[in-house]
Order: sequence, then C-alpha cells, then structure tokens
Amino acid sequence: MNSLNGIRILDLSRVLAGPWCTQTLADLGADVIKIERPGQGDDTRGWGPPFLQDADGRDTAESAYFLATNRNKRSVTCDIASPGGQALVRDLVRHCDVFVENFKVGDMARYGLDYASLREVNPSLVYCSITGFGQTGPYRERAGYDYAVQGMGGLMSVTGERDGQVDALGEPLAGGPQKVGIAVADLFTGMYATVGILAALRHAERTGQGQHLDMALLDTQVAVLANLGANYLVSGQVPRRAGNAHQNIVPYQVFEVARRPDGQPDHVILAVGNDSQFARFCDLAGQPELATDPRFARNADRVRHRETLVPLLEIVMKTRGKAQWLSALEAAKVPCGAINDLAEVFADPHVQARDMVDEWAHPHHAGLRLVASPLKMSGTPVRHDMPPPQLGQHTEQVLAEVLGLPSEQIEALRQQDII
Repeated sequence: MNSLNGIRILDLSRVLAGPWCTQTLADLGADVIKIERPGQGDDTRGWGPPFLQDADGRDTAESAYFLATNRNKRSVTCDIASPGGQALVRDLVRHCDVFVENFKVGDMARYGLDYASLREVNPSLVYCSITGFGQTGPYRERAGYDYAVQGMGGLMSVTGERDGQVDALGEPLAGGPQKVGIAVADLFTGMYATVGILAALRHAERTGQGQHLDMALLDTQVAVLANLGANYLVSGQVPRRAGNAHQNIVPYQVFEVARRPDGQPDHVILAVGNDSQFARFCDLAGQPELATDPRFARNADRVRHRETLVPLLEIVMKTRGKAQWLSALEAAKVPCGAINDLAEVFADPHVQARDMVDEWAHPHHAGLRLVASPLKMSGTPVRHDMPPPQLGQHTEQVLAEVLGLPSEQIEALRQQDII
C-alpha cells in the first residue's frame, strides 16, 4: 500500500515544474493520468540527445529528459484545443481529486478548463496552476522560464566567482553571474506545489471543498533565497557572488589541495559549521594557534577576517592530497567532501547502497537505469514503475476504466482526432 493510493490526478502539465510535482505524487502512489497532445506529446519527449537507444543502438523517440520526470504515470492523448477534447477532460475531472496545469495565464479559461469552470463539475477538486509569474501582478502574462527566473529572482547575482578572484597561477577567474547547472526554480516550484497539493487534499477531505493553488516560479525563487534574502532584508546590504564560499560561515568553501600524481589540480570541500569543528580542523592541520587567535576564534570573527584567514588556510590545504585530507577530516568529524562528476556519483558505494538507481526491463532497452525517488518510507514505500514507454500508451485503458467508455466509442474519438 502506498501513501496516496486512491488519489487520482489529472496532469495537464509538461516540461519540468509540473511534471516534477506530479512525478513525486505518483511516486507516493497517486494515479497520475498524464494528458499529452496527440502525435507530439510532452515537449521534452523531443529534448535530446541523448535519447534512449534500442537493442541495436538506434535512437528511440524517448529522450532522457522525458524519462527523468515522468515515472509512475499513465499517458493519455487528448486534444484539449478541440471541443471534444475539452469535454473529455471535464468528464475525467469528475473522477479526479487533483488537476495540475502549467499553461499561460488565461489559456485554461479559453478552453473552459479553468478552476472556476471545473469546480462546478467537481467542488472538491484541488486545482494547481504553475506559471512563471503567477495569476496576478504586472508580469502575469509573461512567459516564465527557469533561466530567466534565476536571473530575475536574484539567484544568479549570488552564483559564480567573485569579481577580482585569481587562480593558483595568478590568472583572473571568470567573473560574472552564473545560473545553477540544473533548473532549480522549476524543481523547487514542483516540490512546493507537491506540498501545497497535499495540504489542499487534507483540507478537501475535512470540508469537501477544493481550492486553487497559484504557484509561480518567481515566487519560489524569491522564497528559496533563504538566508541570503534575510541577510539583505535585515542588513540592507546586497549580497554579492562569493564563488564557492559561504556568505555567513568561514571556512566553508572549496580549497585546492596537493596536486594529483599526474600533476592535475585537485580540490576538496571544507565545511566547518561551528567553532568546535574549527578547533579540531586547526589541530589536525598543525595550526592550533589559529583557533585561539581572537580574529578567528568565533565564526563571526572569521567572517569579518575572511580575507586574512582564507589565504593562510589555502597554504595549509596544499600540503596534503585529497585522500589524505578527506580521511583526516572525516576521522576528526569535520564536515568535508569530494567534488564528484556524475560517473563518480553513480559509482559511489553509498549512493548504490541507498538504491538511488532504478532499473526496468523497458521494451526498447532491457536494462533501463534511471535515478530513483529519494523518499524512503517504512510503512508506505514509494512506487517504482517506469515512465510510459509510448505516447498515449494508456489512453484506451484509462477511458475504459475511469469513464466506462466502450471500445467503439473510444475508436470514434480516435477517428475524430480527439485522442
């Protein structure tokens, strides 16, 4: 038994924020019916390469991007731009608990599929809209993409090397703002939407009344500025890019260590979180006097004297190699870490022991491996079904099971290009 058994979700979202939300709900056991455009499907089906390859090494129509965000779902094709498709969606809504969409503001109303219309069909419906800027405000009609939102929401202003930084050879490091390597505004919005939907479902269970969730990427990006947002609001000082260093904790950054045997640079992450950890680090580094120096004894002092302390530590860190430092720091219970590429991530014995990769006998690829859900629940484990291998694979099954449509009526819908 899964946590959300018995909850049915009609998913009209595509690309990332919406599908990430509904994938999490599907992992928890909800029956997610993914509505896709006939003949084309979710945009991300074509976002490759890489594409999944068949047994002969030929690309299939399934991109890795699509596979990453649509496990545990059922794919149904339906042309919601047609009156027949709109009627079909309204019929499905009668049998669903949640409706998720990420169309532009106003599109759902044009189709008669907005919250005001659908709550007349199902008063307990939890309706979640995900857009770049929300349903209100001066930017409401703008298209909102993760990249732009990372910029507008302040994240890029605090991500990237500090201006004026130089490398070990004295060469200037590339300055300027940087986006995060994954679409974090989308992903965080998807997760916040998941939380909101679960709370709204609880409310609907108690009262019988649904509600409309208005989720915006920009809202989420502003929210997850977290301590940096608070830093600005409390102090009035605009935080700047700090490279791989922490704004409020020192030493908490990447340090170069002794070079590898082949002469290539190597690095470790040192993440000292409190004064006792700093004292232990200084002892194992052979610099105990730093921990009692009044400039460095407390974290607040270390932050104020960052420009003095960090160069001293850079010299010390280069005296040992990565393996030596990691072993010594872990033994002293000083937080630290390697910087792994993805091959190293998935080869890591701890990642493997935590079952962070699922494997399926996919019809096109016998040993399909994808990242698993991180949720681990003792009483209601998550589902582990593969993403739908074919566009519209479950159309007939869902229409027969949920709506009770006979095969001849389903075929008539197909002949009209509604499904």
